[in-house]
Amino acid sequence: MKIIDRSVSALMDRWLFRGKILILFGARQVGKTTLVKALLKKHAAAGNYFNCEMLSVRDVFRRQDPYALKRFAGDAKFLVFDEAQHIENIGLCLKLFHDTFPDVQIVATGSSSFDLANKINEPLTGRAIEFKLHPFSMMELSAVRDRVELTSSLDFHLRFGFYPEIVDKNENDASLLLDNLAGKYLYKDILEFQNVKKPELLLKLLQLLALQLGNEVSKHELATTLGVSSETIERYLSLLEQTFVIFRLRAFSRNPRKELSKKNKIYFHDIGIRNSLIKRFNPLEFRDDKGPLWENFCIVERMKFLQSVGERPATYFWRTHDKKEVDYIEERDGNLRAFEFKYSPNTKTRNANEFLRAYSGSTLKTITTDTFWDFISNVNRGPTT
Repeated sequence: MKIIDRSVSALMDRWLFRGKILILFGARQVGKTTLVKALLKKHAAAGNYFNCEMLSVRDVFRRQDPYALKRFAGDAKFLVFDEAQHIENIGLCLKLFHDTFPDVQIVATGSSSFDLANKINEPLTGRAIEFKLHPFSMMELSAVRDRVELTSSLDFHLRFGFYPEIVDKNENDASLLLDNLAGKYLYKDILEFQNVKKPELLLKLLQLLALQLGNEVSKHELATTLGVSSETIERYLSLLEQTFVIFRLRAFSRNPRKELSKKNKIYFHDIGIRNSLIKRFNPLEFRDDKGPLWENFCIVERMKFLQSVGERPATYFWRTHDKKEVDYIEERDGNLRAFEFKYSPNTKTRNANEFLRAYSGSTLKTITTDTFWDFISNVNRGPTT
């Protein structure tokens, strides 16, 4: 497969040597190491890369002595610390080094948030800029593949997702690789840093979330089903968010008497991981979950695109107590743009008028397999038609 440029790489490139620590977060195996090594190759020597899973690197950081780290790294002006969540008190260590040697560009990566890995995490407010790396996006793939070809491969990607190791594999190899990734390896950081004594509970929770894709999630119901407290469920959900396995979409409401305001929907950063958890890789024509798969696909592809262009609207779903709903809403400067996701172009959108009456001046558009490219490649600030 041809080398695929990652959109976040250009964003990071613009911030190099401007007095900021750059931190790249993302799940395991999404390509963080490949990306930062490419940045090093472009701007500095390859020897300035340090794998923080190695004991020798962790030992130098453990001293919390910026001069010791400088002696270890040499005269390099560009340093990469990969998988930095393995360094105890990584935030404090980076702060001390940056304040002592501000002319040295630091790039750190993590497959989990640094808060997860450390009991004490010195804030890097004002010193660092965070970026996220996702599995490949359709827009990234479109740089090396024709859009017509990519559209024809939607069935594959809605089943197997977008992990770099997956996208050019056959179905048998893709399912095997995903099953391996969706095992303990994907949430290794949770088991390592948080002393999770029942990893099987974590897996069961993920499987329940996978089965409830596209629906509002009740922590109380999950807790009852798994025989644990709601507090335990919330802790596990937060951990899964911090390791970039899932993300939440909050309910939008300005009228709590009529609309849900405290519910969440939960989606997977990669739809292939979701399908692996429930062992469902069969073709879409034989599935009853095409709607939720399409919804997850559209929302996460939109999220990837918005990040690539530096857009950060507030995002929600909408549902009334009498079960009228809209899948996805973006809010910018008080303006609401709503979207419904329908896999089939012939499926009618319901509840559009209800939402538009409730929020005068808002817009609503239906995204299908015929119209999704504009949704994942255009900010669309103006009115929809």
